Amino acid sequence: MDWRDRIETNPEVLAGKPAIRGTRIAVEMVLGWLGQGWTSDQIFEAYPQLTQQDVQAAIAFAAEVVREERYAAMGKAAA
Repeated sequence: MDWRDRIETNPEVLAGKPAIRGTRIAVEMVLGWLGQGWTSDQIFEAYPQLTQQDVQAAIAFAAEVVREERYAAMGKAAA
């Protein structure tokens, strides 16, 4: 599955933030729910318009964005 089939950016929807195609649900929201420990079933119960493929596309999108970014190594802060 190619995330591009399910994720879109449209300047007229959510100010152009990446969103699940055909919804006003931002990719960052889906990732945030997962990061907070929501299960896929909890997401689907709260947002029945979403599918497993939508959630997988959001994860694949995030993985690609992170893979393409450059990060400087960060040292530990002194205690």
